[in-house]
Amino acid sequence: MLHYSIVFFIIALIAAVFGFGGIAAGAVEIAKILFFIFAILAIVGFISSLIRKG
Repeated sequence: MLHYSIVFFIIALIAAVFGFGGIAAGAVEIAKILFFIFAILAIVGFISSLIRKG
């Protein structure tokens, strides 16, 4: 998921450079959503790993 977040961020940067504001904004929103989903899943995985070992 982090990979897709980075890909959409790069697409947004390229679109912004060429002046496609709407596409860039959409790609940034998708990248943000995917990043937060990845962060939440990483935290849940870390906590569940601590609980299992403890």
